[in-house]
Amino acid sequence: MAEDRSQQGLLASFRLVIIGILVVIIVPALAFIIAAIGRSIVADPSDTAPVALDNSNTCVACHRKTTPGIIEQYSRSSMAAANVTCQNCHEVEAGYPGGIAHHGSFVLTVPTTAKCATCHQNEAAQFNASRHGLPAYVAMWGAGGLSEAHLAIYESIPEGSFNPDRMRNALFEKEGRAITKFACSGCHDIGAPAADGSIGQCQECHLRHEFSLEQARKPETCNHCHIGPDHPQYEIYIESYHGIAYLTGGDDWNWDAEPGTLTVADFPAPTCATCHISGFGGASTTHDVGDRLTWYLFAPQSQRRPAWQDNQVRMQAVCSECHSAAFIDEFYVDADALTEEINRRVQLSNETIAPARQAGLLTDEPFDQPIDFVHFDLWHHWGRTAKFGAWMGGPDYVQWHGAYEILRDQAELEEMVRELLEESDLAGSSAADGS
Repeated sequence: MAEDRSQQGLLASFRLVIIGILVVIIVPALAFIIAAIGRSIVADPSDTAPVALDNSNTCVACHRKTTPGIIEQYSRSSMAAANVTCQNCHEVEAGYPGGIAHHGSFVLTVPTTAKCATCHQNEAAQFNASRHGLPAYVAMWGAGGLSEAHLAIYESIPEGSFNPDRMRNALFEKEGRAITKFACSGCHDIGAPAADGSIGQCQECHLRHEFSLEQARKPETCNHCHIGPDHPQYEIYIESYHGIAYLTGGDDWNWDAEPGTLTVADFPAPTCATCHISGFGGASTTHDVGDRLTWYLFAPQSQRRPAWQDNQVRMQAVCSECHSAAFIDEFYVDADALTEEINRRVQLSNETIAPARQAGLLTDEPFDQPIDFVHFDLWHHWGRTAKFGAWMGGPDYVQWHGAYEILRDQAELEEMVRELLEESDLAGSSAADGS
C-alpha cells in the first residue's frame, strides 16, 4: 500500500511538471499570436487612405484610363486631401510661357515654381536664395545665358556672390548633351530657370504625385544627387552614427509629423532634412539648404560663408537637442581645423603644378592632359570628400576616400611635373645641339 501511494505521488508530481512546462510554452505563444493578430488588424498609419476623387473632373476621368498610376498617387496625396485639383497646378492661360494646348485648355506639362509659389510663397523664396537654386544650374551651364534679372538673383545668393567660376563647366561641355542630359542635368537642373521666369524644380525633392512628407524627409531622396566620389554625403550619412540610428530604428520615427513642430520624440536622430531644412528644436524650417552652414565646402579651397556665425547658431540649435555644448564646441573646433588642413593640401597641389604652367608645359584647355585630371580629382573628389566626411561623421570617407587619395594624387602630381620639366630640358638641350 505504501509503495502504491508512493507511485501515485510520483505520477502526480510528474503531471504537475508536464502541466507547468506546457503553461510556460503555450501562454507566451498565445500572447505572441494575439499580438500579431492585433498588429495585422491595426492599419499602418503610413498607408494613407485614398481620397475619393471627383470623377466629373475631366483630368481625373481621362487619366484614370491613360495614366492610372498618376491618379493612384494623387489620390493618396495631401494635395487631393486639400482639394487641390489637377487644374490648379497644371492649367494656365493661353499664351503662358511654356504652356501647351491640351484638350481645349492650356497646361504646363511640369508645373513651375511659380505655380507652386501660389500656395508656398515662403518656401519658394527660400529656395530661390539657396544653393539648390541658380547656383546649382550655373555650376553646370555657366552664367552666360542668364537674364539680367536672373543674374541679379544669382549674385544675391551666398554661392553666387562667392562665385568661384561663372564659366560653363568644362566637363559638361566636353561630354556633350547626349551624355549630360542623363548625367549632370539630372541633378543640376534643380535650379534651372523656367520659361515663365521662375527658378527651380520642386519635384526634384517632392516627387509627383503623392508629395509625401515621409518621402521628402528620408535621406534616400537626397541620395539621388548627393552620392558618388565628388559629393558622397549619402554614403557618409549611412556610415555615421546618425545613419546607423536611422537604419536600425527609422521605421518607428514619426515621418508625417507636422512641419515646424519636430522634436527628438519624432526623430531620435537626424536625417539630412533634420539638419538642413526641418524646423527642429530652436531652428525654424527653411528651404535654403545653406542657411545653417559655416563653410563653402564645395569649393577647391573652402572659405567662410557670409554671416557664418549666424548660420552656426542655427545649426547648433539642432545639434543641442541631443549633444552638450562642450561636445558641439569641440566638434566645431576640430572640423574647422580639418577644413583648413585640406585647404593647405589643395594649395600645395596648386604650387606643385605651377612650375610646369609657368614653363608653358600646360595648355589652357581644361582636361586635355593627364595632369589636369589628377589635379582636379585631388580637390574635387578627395578634398571635398574629406571635408564632408569630417562634418558629417564618416571616418572612412575622411581617410581612405579622402586624405589617403590626396596623398597619392599629390605624389603623382610631383612625379608628373618632374617628368614634364625633364622632357622640356631634354628637348631644349636637343634643340641647342641641333640634333
